[in-house]
Amino acid sequence: MVRISAWFASHFSWLRFPNVSLDAVDVVEILILAWLVYRILNWIKTSHAWTLLRGILIIAAALGLIYLFQMDTLIYIINQGMSIVIITLVVVFQPELRKVLESIGEREILQHSFIFGQNRSVEGRFSDRTIDEITRACVEMSSERTGALIVMEQNENLHEYERTGIEIDALVTSQLLINIFEHNTPLHDGAVIIRGDRVTAATCYLPLSDNKSLSKALGTRHRAGVGVSEATDSLTIIVSEETGGISVAYKGELERNVSVKELRDRLVELQKRGIVQKKKRRRRRAV
Repeated sequence: MVRISAWFASHFSWLRFPNVSLDAVDVVEILILAWLVYRILNWIKTSHAWTLLRGILIIAAALGLIYLFQMDTLIYIINQGMSIVIITLVVVFQPELRKVLESIGEREILQHSFIFGQNRSVEGRFSDRTIDEITRACVEMSSERTGALIVMEQNENLHEYERTGIEIDALVTSQLLINIFEHNTPLHDGAVIIRGDRVTAATCYLPLSDNKSLSKALGTRHRAGVGVSEATDSLTIIVSEETGGISVAYKGELERNVSVKELRDRLVELQKRGIVQKKKRRRRRAV
């Protein structure tokens, strides 16, 4: 016990609790720390980091035993490879770290600031005619059980996904969308990306969602739709080839088997959101 106490005293001498008073600054500091700890734990629990964290804790326990029993050879190897371990952790946690940074960047206070505000204009996003054409195409493909994956771009640019497909740059029409997703056609496999009133690209590859709460019955098309909605602020429409059901993915959430009215309402909400953002930008410029 004496040896264990001495080891803790020598290795954790830096761990001292600060003197906490009841003034306003300390109370605010405690609240900030509590919020940060909660957010970190919540992020770890809802991602692959939870499984990785358990592995890290096991390794940390093993390292503690190595330092406790003064295994000099292993301690030397660990000290020499610590920088490599840190770089490895950054690489392993890269998807989770990217999501955290993206969620911070999406905060309204940053988006509306002068420095971080988005300069990309939103021209009403898309017209009522485009809503009608997309809805008509989805209804037609649903009745024929033709699988479809349509990504509606919002503020975040989707150029990195467009580059994986074939450039189209054509006006959105129901006939065009139906022909693209028709079975055994060159463009039917993959996603269509729509910006404003135009189809920009087809046969685009999208990132698959690793959300474990999604139903096992969902195929690659639905997981790709949810995946791109997790990585960007886009809205994705999925038509199931097996059931003909229409689903909508937005911000990582999937609504399955939506009605035609619900689909139109989602598109109208997306359109109005773009108009409101455009008006806000105009007011800021006027001020």
